[in-house]
Amino acid sequence: MIRVFLADDHPIVRTGLRALLSMADDIEVVGEAVDGRKVLLAAERADWAVDVLVLDISLPQVNGIEVLRRLATLRPALPVLMLSMYAEDQYARRLIDLGAAGYVSKDRSEDELIAAIRTVARGGLYVSRQAARGGGAPQTSGLTPRQHQIFTLLVEGQSVTDIAAQLDLTRSTVSTHVGHIKRAFGVRTIGEIVAYAHRMQLTE
Repeated sequence: MIRVFLADDHPIVRTGLRALLSMADDIEVVGEAVDGRKVLLAAERADWAVDVLVLDISLPQVNGIEVLRRLATLRPALPVLMLSMYAEDQYARRLIDLGAAGYVSKDRSEDELIAAIRTVARGGLYVSRQAARGGGAPQTSGLTPRQHQIFTLLVEGQSVTDIAAQLDLTRSTVSTHVGHIKRAFGVRTIGEIVAYAHRMQLTE
């Protein structure tokens, strides 16, 4: 069973999402929040058992983008699926670079949202085909959300040792992820990873 936590400040939206997800026999809504501050407070609890966080961008108190940034440190292993009224090509690539596991706009179909939740729950990355065609998705779809995070830090100039310390991982674990990134891009060195990122315009 995929345990989902919903964060949206509109009661009607939350009610609709809860009703929709209840139709899937492998998904259970285990909690809700109306603002970003409450999401972070929930994430700080040791007993917070959540498999996927569905997070609206436009939240009061602390907006969804800032919540995503903080969760990268607070709950680095938690897949976060961003949900928004904005089209994918406006935000998808940037949010995935920040650590989101996926992005779905609120005008997408019910089936697509369920598919996105299932994808990120098993460690995958979800961006709609429309966003991919429009250039909204990074050209790194073979990477897991964790590998995207490490990829971004490498491009920022951080070493494997620095990344391991920041993400509370062993150096060996980070090196294993870096090896996967190299294979995904068909390169041999970290320098070539950085060059690829610039060539494919995956950096700001």
